[in-house]
Amino acid sequence: MLSKNWSWIILILIFTVFGAFFVLPGTLAKKINIETPQFLRKPYKLGLDLQGGIHLLYEADLSQVEKQDWKSAMEGLRDIIERRVNLFGVKEPLVQVQKAKDTYRLIVELAGIKNPKEAIEMIGKTPYLEFREEMTEEEKEEILKELRKEMGPKANEIPKDSPIFFKPTKLTGKYLKRATLEFDPTTYEPEVGIEFNKEGAKLFEEVTKRNWHKPLAIFIDDQLISAPIVGKDDPSETGSIKGGKAVISGDFTIEQARKLARNLNAGALPVPIKLISEEKIGPSLGKISIEKSIIAAVVGFLLVILFMILIYRFSGFLAGISLLVYIVILLSLIKLIPVTLTLSGIAGLILSLGMAVDANILIFERLREEVQDKDNVEPTDIDEAFSRAWSAIRDGNLTTLITCAILFLVASGFVQGFALSLGVGILVSMFTAMVITKLLMKTLIQTRLGNFVKIWIR
Repeated sequence: MLSKNWSWIILILIFTVFGAFFVLPGTLAKKINIETPQFLRKPYKLGLDLQGGIHLLYEADLSQVEKQDWKSAMEGLRDIIERRVNLFGVKEPLVQVQKAKDTYRLIVELAGIKNPKEAIEMIGKTPYLEFREEMTEEEKEEILKELRKEMGPKANEIPKDSPIFFKPTKLTGKYLKRATLEFDPTTYEPEVGIEFNKEGAKLFEEVTKRNWHKPLAIFIDDQLISAPIVGKDDPSETGSIKGGKAVISGDFTIEQARKLARNLNAGALPVPIKLISEEKIGPSLGKISIEKSIIAAVVGFLLVILFMILIYRFSGFLAGISLLVYIVILLSLIKLIPVTLTLSGIAGLILSLGMAVDANILIFERLREEVQDKDNVEPTDIDEAFSRAWSAIRDGNLTTLITCAILFLVASGFVQGFALSLGVGILVSMFTAMVITKLLMKTLIQTRLGNFVKIWIR
């Protein structure tokens, strides 16, 4: 059993060294002059306050929208803004809808943005929905001739159903009354129902007549979102859709159909947004914040270790080793998930660093009671101390996790980052305290060190 425990300790040591290179990309490698594999150089995902960027607050004008459609219109608008900023080159932007009484606002956070003015102009445009029809073969060939001049032979690789081969029609979002999530009465499959106003119904009939059994592409902001086939299930050679009502069907999930309906409504409803607040954060400020946070974390770690060794002697030293493993596991998870690191999130990590030894303190106090009249420490004493301390560790950490969950669900922005970081830290600390610390203590207690109670606990 002892040799098996030592095998686990060696594996933990290897993991800790390997993880140290992962959580400190380049830093350790440069110090010892070695080249690390590319997968070990995965960067942290930094938030707006650390990476720099802009925080924008928009107010939506919903005066032209029925009150019962406000929520759906804002959700559709949010989806479109996300697509716009993704096309602009911003990875994983934060776009949130904020409701205050009868006012809806849109929060947009763009980290690492290099051209704030252009981004603001692009975001502020009202979504433009249009229906486009497929070009004829002759028109496609004309387009390809122009593309061959610029791209050469690569132009021939462009598929014939590419969005560039669709041309605008007179049918746009201003004629669309509504789009709704529906279910096929026979198959119960989700689909999207669309309805046009009186003028739009005439245009829709003309467009569908020209494109019977052909795709009619739907674009929002020049981006293709769907290209249903007109009259797909109708075997007749010619036809049209009269009355201004139609159904878009396909292999939709309920969420896909709901999102398509939402986007159609957002493109059809006039929901202009007004910029009411703009906050720019420079990357230099974020760099200073990171440096100060690292100093705070190092100082906090050293103080915790010093306290544990002074109070609990060798047991405290082993708790310090467990805490090192805790840091490596925690930062590895932050990278792998990945969790967006904000200044408040780092504060949560530093706080969890101090809380990580709470479980060890409860265990060591229990161990003190077990060995107070003994001359040596036995493995059964360790088992008893961990067993008796577990209920208090479980309940104390569970209440904190519940608080973190509530904060994450009801709050937004920086508070969410704090709650997530703290929650992940608590889960990892419970693992390292109950597994790593116990493994180290039970292994070393079976050596000659177990004969000296005084070095284990005061």
